Amino acid sequence: MATDGAPAGRRALVLGAGIVGVSIALHLQQRGWSVVLVDRKDPGRETSYGNAGFIECSSVLPHPFPRGFSTLMKLAMNRSDAVRYEPRFLPRIAPWLLAYWRASQDSALARIGPSFRALIDTALAEHEALIAEAGVTALLRHDGWLEICRSPQQLEAADHEAKFARRHGVTAEQLGAEALYALEPALKPGFHGAIAWPDTRRIIDPGGLVEAYARLFSAKGGQILRADALTLADKGGTWDIRSAGGETISADHAVVALGPWTGDLAARFGYRFPLAVKRGYHRHFAYDDSARLTQAVYVRDEACLIVPMARGIRLLSGAELAPRDAPSTPVQLQRIEARARSAVPLGDPIEPEPWLGARPCLPDMLPVIGAAPRHAGLWFAFGHSHYGLTLGPTTGRMLAEMMSGETSFISPQAYRAERFAV
Repeated sequence: MATDGAPAGRRALVLGAGIVGVSIALHLQQRGWSVVLVDRKDPGRETSYGNAGFIECSSVLPHPFPRGFSTLMKLAMNRSDAVRYEPRFLPRIAPWLLAYWRASQDSALARIGPSFRALIDTALAEHEALIAEAGVTALLRHDGWLEICRSPQQLEAADHEAKFARRHGVTAEQLGAEALYALEPALKPGFHGAIAWPDTRRIIDPGGLVEAYARLFSAKGGQILRADALTLADKGGTWDIRSAGGETISADHAVVALGPWTGDLAARFGYRFPLAVKRGYHRHFAYDDSARLTQAVYVRDEACLIVPMARGIRLLSGAELAPRDAPSTPVQLQRIEARARSAVPLGDPIEPEPWLGARPCLPDMLPVIGAAPRHAGLWFAFGHSHYGLTLGPTTGRMLAEMMSGETSFISPQAYRAERFAV
């Protein structure tokens, strides 16, 4: 059975119903394509579900490899809650870490930075258009986040780092203790001040946002198919996939937007990308209505990110370097819970166990967005690292424009698959 409702050449399978895949499906649909959105689960239930919910407009650079001797020593000794690694996994990921370290040097960041910022600069407008069309403006918050500091030395260091962002037009306001507690009275005593980052926007239910975008796609005639993406087959001019019920669906194009699972499928067609994952955990805690946190806060130097969400207060861990499918080991989250409770009022955990997900990361910190080099009709959109939720709609528009023969509103050169030896 072929996808229908569009001219020949404009039928697509979009593999992966996270924020990137759903956004691609919507933007193709807007251009008259017939689209089948494929996933083994419901939309927004994998990587897109577990994040801080930030539309991160305050970032000038992506997350580089950590610097500083003391930081590197803590990492080497596996004592950092910001980054933890599974020792037996280290030899396997060492080449990727070396490439990541090289891409994090100042000379490389000077090249990467403008390409990263080109994506970030469009993110809010692209989300706002889809949020309005999907009718879920209630999920959007405009309050940014606070980097809270326990000492004058921390605040001075945070403000010094913020100068770089200010030079690039990002708002980063230093707050003293009085201003901080006036803005967020739920904070417990002991903080000296903060840096406020108001340019960032927040989504209070990231998985719910993806579900809303998917409902919009369905309401406009799109098809959502439960299937295993690894059944994708190249039929020499068309692309086939087999549904969970055994039905074969055919299309002219296939888009691989599988996040941390992209490498599994890409390898079947001979593509080898340096794709690694940073695993991460979160857990929701009930609100304490006697002192209800209203803004997202990051406790400086403590790897502790605390975000008010629709379900409760979401506590998020740092990164864990371990095999993607290894058993859960939420050590970081357990360690930072005590720090979080010393910063804000937290009730009891809502879920019985922490949630675990994996961020798809490329060593140069830029996603792959564009055509597969050796297969007509095959396209890639993955590797957004910490910025998948932020950049989903931007990626969707870019790729839909490329697939439709339009000039992309962002030059695609820096994001091409060919930059790797694929």
